[in-house]
Amino acid sequence: MAAGDMASTRLGAGRQHLRPLKRRGLVLLRLTAIVFAVLLFCEFLIYYLVIFRCSWPAVKTPADAGGLGTPEPVLRVMFLADSHLLGAVRGHWLDKLRREWQMERAFQTALWLLQPEVVFILGDIFDEGKWSSSQVSLGPNPPSSLRECDPAGAAGPHPGGTHSVLDVSAEPVLRTCPDLRASSLSLGSVRGRQAWADDVGRFWKIFRHPPHVQLRAVAGNHDIGFHYQMNTYKIKRFEKVFNPERLFSWKGINFCVPGTQSPADCTGGPWLISCPCLSFVMVNSVALEGDGCDICSGAEAELLEISHRLNCSREEHRPQECGDGQRLPASAPILLQHFPLYRRNDANCSGEDAAPPDEKYTPFKERYDVLSQEASRKLLWWLRPRLVLSGHTHSACEVLHGAGVLEVSVPSFSWRNRNNPSFIMGSITPTEYALAKCYLPCEDTVLTTYCTAAGGLVLLTLVHAGLVASPFHFGWNMLRKFKTT
Repeated sequence: MAAGDMASTRLGAGRQHLRPLKRRGLVLLRLTAIVFAVLLFCEFLIYYLVIFRCSWPAVKTPADAGGLGTPEPVLRVMFLADSHLLGAVRGHWLDKLRREWQMERAFQTALWLLQPEVVFILGDIFDEGKWSSSQVSLGPNPPSSLRECDPAGAAGPHPGGTHSVLDVSAEPVLRTCPDLRASSLSLGSVRGRQAWADDVGRFWKIFRHPPHVQLRAVAGNHDIGFHYQMNTYKIKRFEKVFNPERLFSWKGINFCVPGTQSPADCTGGPWLISCPCLSFVMVNSVALEGDGCDICSGAEAELLEISHRLNCSREEHRPQECGDGQRLPASAPILLQHFPLYRRNDANCSGEDAAPPDEKYTPFKERYDVLSQEASRKLLWWLRPRLVLSGHTHSACEVLHGAGVLEVSVPSFSWRNRNNPSFIMGSITPTEYALAKCYLPCEDTVLTTYCTAAGGLVLLTLVHAGLVASPFHFGWNMLRKFKTT
């Protein structure tokens, strides 16, 4: 009998010993489930929940108004801007990981839910495209021999802020020290090509898309540099990756790049993409400096050629000077560029994604924040667009120019530039268009969710350890005490 009692005592003690282990295992399982659920929500589900609320705007067609004939085709287009993919110079790995994952999930979710037919990116795809070229580090105290090679100030501040870099492909440097470029290839050019290739590879990973979706891009100042940093090499490098083919067919709608030169031979745009119903003119707005440089002169000449062809297509009876070339759509084109057309500031811009109040009244600098007044007048007069879309400012704005031409500045697509990024959805026909904005998840919403979840996990851990009373038991005891009194 004593032996049986002893065995029962040992069995009970064993069970009591296993009970805390079981409780710990259950608590650990709960904590793991909570962490997994929060990660799933913040990194995947929130993009579907937010973008699911977006829908394509309705556009009026003759069939809607009771007209006869075949309904006009409606092209669904996404417009986004200023992704600013970080590079090797100032891109911290955590910053890259966080912001690039946000853009990848947002873009892939939008493709799956909205199914656009064409995607346009309005410049500043990369953050360091203007630096990932033939560069030489001057160091904090550059020798006089290198300083003499920079008479026009071609050296710019290093993004890290500690020293300067000298672009050995800049024309002033080549004129002053023609031998410098060859001697610096191993230091600058190879590293620049590797950085560019890495940036391009990451771009195609983030913005991958199925073959039936067309993606096109215009150059921004961070892709090829401002006017004083821009050169033929950078422009051709950009066009080699992003410029459209000369002619391709898509769902029975032909898009083309007209002109006598192939894309590989051109050095600055503008590019015109057209179908039998629609025209999009893609302008390298960085080249519209108006100072008569070779690239700028070439860009203006091509703009004049496209203007001539558009004007000829608008004529009912084709004039003899128009020749027998391919006829472009008679409808007014849509102008796509990085720099906005000239405006004084963002004072008249409104909306939750407009510029902050302390920045709205800051005057814009021509040829830096916006195009010059002269270049803006030329674009509106030569092309007579029905709609203009631009980027660069990272904030939203709608401006009416001239005879009521609407310009829409598209906000940045990245958390790095905005807490509430967005993109524009356009339903476009030959005669009408309708635009709508689709917001992405706010960064502070995700951060708040993570902080709340972290606080909850800490509280659960403390309750399990017995260091803090359970809120449920505490509330139940307070309720019982209130009832007894």
